[in-house]
Amino acid sequence: MVKGKILVIDDEDQLSKALSRIIELEGYEVLQAENATKGLKLLEKSNDFILVICDVKLPDISGLEVLKKIKAKNSSCEVILITAYGTIHDGVYAMKQGAFDYITKGDGDEQIIVTVEKAVEKAKLQKRILELENKLETRYSFDRIIAKSSILKNTISLAEKVAPTDSTVLIEGETGTGKELFAQSIHSASPRKNKPFVAVNCSAFPKELLESEIFGHKKGAFTGAYYDRKGLFEEANEGTLFLDEIGEMHPDLQAKLLRVLEEQTFTKIGDTKSTKVNVRIIAATNRDLLNEAQQEKFRSDLYYRLSVFKIHIPSLRERKEDIPLLVNSFVEYYSSKINKRILIITEEFLEKVKTYSWPGNTRELKNVIERAFILSENGKITQEHLPVEVLFPNDISRGNNLGTIEEMEKIHIQKMLRYTNGNKTKAAEKLGIGVPTLYRKLEIYGMK
Repeated sequence: MVKGKILVIDDEDQLSKALSRIIELEGYEVLQAENATKGLKLLEKSNDFILVICDVKLPDISGLEVLKKIKAKNSSCEVILITAYGTIHDGVYAMKQGAFDYITKGDGDEQIIVTVEKAVEKAKLQKRILELENKLETRYSFDRIIAKSSILKNTISLAEKVAPTDSTVLIEGETGTGKELFAQSIHSASPRKNKPFVAVNCSAFPKELLESEIFGHKKGAFTGAYYDRKGLFEEANEGTLFLDEIGEMHPDLQAKLLRVLEEQTFTKIGDTKSTKVNVRIIAATNRDLLNEAQQEKFRSDLYYRLSVFKIHIPSLRERKEDIPLLVNSFVEYYSSKINKRILIITEEFLEKVKTYSWPGNTRELKNVIERAFILSENGKITQEHLPVEVLFPNDISRGNNLGTIEEMEKIHIQKMLRYTNGNKTKAAEKLGIGVPTLYRKLEIYGMK
């Protein structure tokens, strides 16, 4: 197995062949070029080279110029410069320009091989890091947001326009519409993308804990504060802080947040001096903050400061043409996660999911697909794999007066028995329960 592809650029034919042969014996594929022009052409044709060994003195341009051109095109490709007349000064300069090493012609074969192995190891590691960074960037890019509907495409267009700026963004939308995904995508498309993205759900903490979480505290500030602690603002410095469910924030903290937005400074709990930060704020809410500000349930000055640029994410029922695409996407996701292949998604299944109102939006749809995926057999997802509330939404709607899970379950069992023409074994199979369990439930519900 070839360990990697290496290019040797040297106008001394005998030396170039000898060096190439030594490296080939170690399991590498080696190509040769007699000058910089030919070498750079080979590099343009392929991005597979992990290492270039280049003479400093070439007939057309210098090895240092070749080094600069290589690094500008492919930063993960390492370069070793070789020379007949090396000096410490030249070596230091070459390393500063990005060379992995600077060696003298005539050095022993063992030393050259050791240097090559180390350079290749570094190049492969660097390439892997770049691949992971690209995957992460793709994961949170706007391209990952599935949108066929014009309403969601317009929302994405707005987000793309604000992303390169430093403006504060307020994302509005129902629970489960993907507000955090939009926030991550905005961050990833901004100049801050290589800096931290820090998220906090404001509804997950009581007031005192949320204040410490966001702003940090000094040792001894309160009982249990045994050490200084950085808050999320400091953790997100130079990056983005995402404040989810901002409408749940206590009014006292709202005032403190307003100061950070206006001055980019805050005071930790128990501190006497302020801390300066450079953080972009993206906030999200499932509530009507303007209405709450007008009713004095939320600080109006903070609302207007947060809503410099507002984005509303439509609910799933407003963009039903996106549902089939989302279903396919989630099926692909669980195929790789659960290692189970789905070949058929029936039309009846798709019709049911398209007509359901999805109060939990995309998050609810994802959970329903996971459930269907687990229950599926023979590579097929059918409507019987849907939960009762999706299968019979009208019955459940009328069942609001029934008031109990037991009555909803009774309706579901009745439907399944009708669907299987009274075959209890098949009904139990479709319900995902054992036949004895079904008989027990029939007895409990007086359906025997």
